[in-house]
Amino acid sequence: MPDYAVWLALGVFAVTVILLITRPGGMNESVPTTIGAAVLIAVGVVRLSDLERIVNIVSGAAVTILSAIVMSIVLDSIGYFRWVANNLAYQAKGSGYRLYWLIVLLCFLMTLFFNNDGSILITTPIILQLCNILQLKMHQKIPYLVSGALVATASSAPIGVSNLANLIALHIVGLDLNRYTALMFVPSLLGIGTIAALLMLFFRRDIPRKVTAFPYAPPVTGHTPYAYYSPGLLRRWIGRNDVKASRPYHPLRYDSDGQEPIDWWLFRASIAIVVLIRAGLFLAEGVGIPVEALAASGVLLLLAVRWIRTGVGVRDVFSKTPWHILLFAFSTYVIVTGLQNAGLTSFLIRLLRPFLESGHGHAVASVGLTLTVMSNLVNNLPSVMIGTLALTEMGLDGQTLQLAYLANIIGSDIGALLTPMGTLASLIWMFLLGKNKIAFTWRQYMRATIVVIPVALLVSLCSLYGWAKWVA
Repeated sequence: MPDYAVWLALGVFAVTVILLITRPGGMNESVPTTIGAAVLIAVGVVRLSDLERIVNIVSGAAVTILSAIVMSIVLDSIGYFRWVANNLAYQAKGSGYRLYWLIVLLCFLMTLFFNNDGSILITTPIILQLCNILQLKMHQKIPYLVSGALVATASSAPIGVSNLANLIALHIVGLDLNRYTALMFVPSLLGIGTIAALLMLFFRRDIPRKVTAFPYAPPVTGHTPYAYYSPGLLRRWIGRNDVKASRPYHPLRYDSDGQEPIDWWLFRASIAIVVLIRAGLFLAEGVGIPVEALAASGVLLLLAVRWIRTGVGVRDVFSKTPWHILLFAFSTYVIVTGLQNAGLTSFLIRLLRPFLESGHGHAVASVGLTLTVMSNLVNNLPSVMIGTLALTEMGLDGQTLQLAYLANIIGSDIGALLTPMGTLASLIWMFLLGKNKIAFTWRQYMRATIVVIPVALLVSLCSLYGWAKWVA
């Protein structure tokens, strides 16, 4: 490849990353990647023969992630997330520390059931609503918001279907979901637990010992007061309180238009469908069913059940689904392929090969640390793709390749949390805070992560090495 093509590929990559980070004028993330991809295709750095291979790699992963996002839209439409916020306030039982661990658990489960970007979009508004309901001061909100964001983002590591980059890389390496989860769930869970525990220690002076045991508000004429509470919770509430004197408060319950009560049959049916589909993803490959086909089928079933029960069609799904994720994933991989053709993967191979040939311990440490640095410099999505391509070209034996790839994922999912630049989910979270007038700077973010993330990364990588030897 001519020298000018190498420099062009590097220049396009650098400009694209800068635009992704700064997003001038609120630019959609697919715009700079699409322009960069078009330039590389036009000048021949990425050949037309590469495009079909890229489509095959990206399409299935993108469909799976989109399916999870659509599921979250449907659940939001039936009141699931408002129900979560109200019930978390109740379950905290007046303890700020209990609330902390409930939020950590919520963010972990949301990412497992949907994906990291979708989890950030879902859980951040819920946490903000909770903090407002409980009338927390600004410095008391920060521990819940930071821990929620870091746990939600890191929780894409335990299973391969919670992160677009993980899914694409999984396909490249040829590792199935069940094997991935068997090797990664425990090490990444230990890393996530380390993040949550260290953040609680770091913010121990800001986390309130006591919060409002249960929020109240005057009765509002024309509203169903308990629409977003489960029947069992209501029985306990009514048995302990004078329901004529006060009513549970939720900011979304008392807007100018009012809110419809939850349809509990539809609520339970929808949750059951989501749980079964997500669990079925791990069984699908064993019987020859493509993961993306099962995910798409689950979405269609969920939409059909909602339509039969309520008559609501798919307009809200089409308007709220980020269809640009397909274009973003495709164009990002085009840019990565351009870097590969320009020789970046060859450089990584020369850098990492001595460590990878020195044993599994050196392989895990070198790949995990390299991907941590790359992710925090240029974002984890292109970094994990570049790292995975480099690993597949080294001619490694199967066990070393899989172990190095999993260290690759830990570096790009957990190590990348050191700076907001490291993941798209972190950038989205910073944007949401600004939108809600929460003053929080990169410096404040890194004051916490510089203490927490290196320890969590070390725990995860050491656990991966030990766990892989034990389950092998």
